[in-house]
Amino acid sequence: MVVTVKWNLVTGATGLLGSHVAEQLLARGEGVRALVRPGSDTSFLRSLGAELVEGDLSHPASLPAAVAGADVVYHSAGRVSDWGPWRSFHESIVTATANLLDACRAGGVGRVLHVSSLIVYGHPPREGPPLTEESPLGQHLWVWDYYCRAKIEAEGQVRRYPGDWTIVRPSWTYGPRDRNTMPRVLTALRKGRGRVVGTGDNRLNIVHAADVADGALRAADHPGAVGQAYNLSSEGAISQRELIDALTDLLALPRLRKHVPYKLAFLGGLLAEAWGRALRQRRPPTLTRYAVALIGRSTRYSIAKARQELGWAPKMPPLDGLRRALEMAGEVAVQ
Repeated sequence: MVVTVKWNLVTGATGLLGSHVAEQLLARGEGVRALVRPGSDTSFLRSLGAELVEGDLSHPASLPAAVAGADVVYHSAGRVSDWGPWRSFHESIVTATANLLDACRAGGVGRVLHVSSLIVYGHPPREGPPLTEESPLGQHLWVWDYYCRAKIEAEGQVRRYPGDWTIVRPSWTYGPRDRNTMPRVLTALRKGRGRVVGTGDNRLNIVHAADVADGALRAADHPGAVGQAYNLSSEGAISQRELIDALTDLLALPRLRKHVPYKLAFLGGLLAEAWGRALRQRRPPTLTRYAVALIGRSTRYSIAKARQELGWAPKMPPLDGLRRALEMAGEVAVQ
């Protein structure tokens, strides 16, 4: 009897979500090929036994060999940032997605699983019903809202793809191998720059990378998910106050007592961004509007579609997930 092994290509496999997607695919016995840029840290992928193919989404000629024979392409690569020129966001998100889709079309890939973000909804009012996959995209966009605009354009590229595709939209994702969002929060706390934004009672949509990866795999496998998008988020499992208290306790730091009004913090972020852009700073300001909104506002997202159609829901309790992530990163002692 001939056993056929399903083969998958994962872009962004050296990053947070992509590494968890690769890990789960290999754990269930499927083949994984990872598209990696020259010089990137591939030690974790090598430990898993993933096949590595050097290439770059900005270089179309490097992509045919990567997608060849792939049953599913998990596209999780892309610039995750709230700082930089529009050109950088367009090239690393929109153009990169277009290049990959061209290669997938030419290579006859079975399905493209595109990792988008809940940021595509823009900045809807804090009050109102939970946002569903049918809610309008790009609500109340800000000036310099480049990440949001690029992710919306990338989704447009995927929707025009003639083959099978599925989109997942994760919320704030954390976990082992996070090099973006959570490290910024930890740095602010260690340097004494942290403040509770508003009352701290707002609920956060934070979700563990392993849960998002599980949702992505379920979506890529489901026949009925072709041509569909799914929100992958928690439903306010933890408040801002609870998150900050958990982090300061794990880091053996004093709990934060100082508060700053949301509108004042947001204005501070806008002014810091304007000053940084005027000076053409390459590194993001200490405070940005995106960071303020991420930690300081409540926005509700519905995961009813993913729950009903994919059987998906977050499993990792935030407090357990935060502790394990910090332990694996060597930030705190293993208990």
